Amino acid sequence: MSDFEPELHNYYDIEQLLKRFGIYVYLGKRLWDIEMTSAELQKLHQANLINDHLYARAKIVLRHEHEAELKRMENNEEGD
Repeated sequence: MSDFEPELHNYYDIEQLLKRFGIYVYLGKRLWDIEMTSAELQKLHQANLINDHLYARAKIVLRHEHEAELKRMENNEEGD
C-alpha cells in the first residue's frame, strides 16, 4: 500500500479501504458484514498489505460498529 493512509471514522470508510483491494462484503445482515469485514482486514494485515496503525484503527472502528449494531438489535427485540 502507498504512503497515503486513509482516514477511518466509520464502517463506510473501511468498506472503501477494502474496495481498494477488490474486496466487497455483503452477507445480507449488517452484523455478519461487520464480522466478515474484520476477518478480511486481518488477512490484509497478515499479508502486510496494510500497516499496524491502519489495522488497529480499523479494528477499533469495527468494534464500535459491532457494539452499536448489537444494541440496535436488542432495541428492536424489545420493541416487538
